Amino acid sequence: MRQEPGGVRRRRGAGAWPYLLAAPTVLGMLYLLVYPLARAVLISLQDFQLRQLIRGNAEFVGLRNYETLLTDERFWQVVRRTFLFMAVNVVLIMLLATLVALLIERLGRRWRLALLSALVLAWAMPVIAATTVFQWLFHSEFGIVNWSLKHLGFSSFDRYPWFAHGPAAFTILVLLIVWQSVPFAAITLYSALTTVPSELYESARIDGASGGRIFRSVTFPMIRPIFMLVFSLEVIWTFKAFVQIWVMTNGGPGDATTILPVYAVQTALSSQRYDLGSAASMVSVLLMAAVLVLYFRQMFRQEGEAL
Repeated sequence: MRQEPGGVRRRRGAGAWPYLLAAPTVLGMLYLLVYPLARAVLISLQDFQLRQLIRGNAEFVGLRNYETLLTDERFWQVVRRTFLFMAVNVVLIMLLATLVALLIERLGRRWRLALLSALVLAWAMPVIAATTVFQWLFHSEFGIVNWSLKHLGFSSFDRYPWFAHGPAAFTILVLLIVWQSVPFAAITLYSALTTVPSELYESARIDGASGGRIFRSVTFPMIRPIFMLVFSLEVIWTFKAFVQIWVMTNGGPGDATTILPVYAVQTALSSQRYDLGSAASMVSVLLMAAVLVLYFRQMFRQEGEAL
């Protein structure tokens, strides 16, 4: 049998080496991501309650859990609230992040460094710590917000229970999510702004274009890919917001701050209906995927490409 040259064998071995190095990461990702997703899909198709969790032998019921879920009026109220929560947060985040990024671009070196440092520190704060800070800020007796409003002449806010009123709790959560999300979006958009050639700005100013016209005709078209990427990430992160809501309000008062991830956990833990909770999680994934697909279709249509 003819033997292959040693150089050929070495090249083949070298070609397989990167795949061997990447294999542990890929296998770990499959175990941590794909397996839980497949397990959740399986549970959503079974009669899986506390008894089945302890004893096993869950019965396969097909799409019955999805039928129960989709015929529940409370579920659709939560869906509408989820999309409202997502829309309000994403619009505010992208608007404020764009303004902050434009501000950073126009600052001097020292002020730019100070603002970027502040954004990084705000972004690095753990979610639980930030949520706890907001709880204390709006505490009915010891919160600085009530104290400040009272001393400004708004006596009606003396010991005002923010978290006992649905619209107030919803607003506080929006402020928290926006405060946590703007730093990442602003820094990313500022990085995109640094790639815009200064010659384009100079040409636009020579032509007499205003600041708004320069942003619409020069800046935004150049940073649009990064803007769209940040937008899609914020949609995902806002849609699946759970920790802040669970720690601050548990979805209350009533259902005022209950969105789909919170609803799924409430259904699984409080009602011990792990099958319905898994079904709600799967519907959440499908809804989020549908939103992103529609968004990307529109984006590619504007770019003149086909999805």
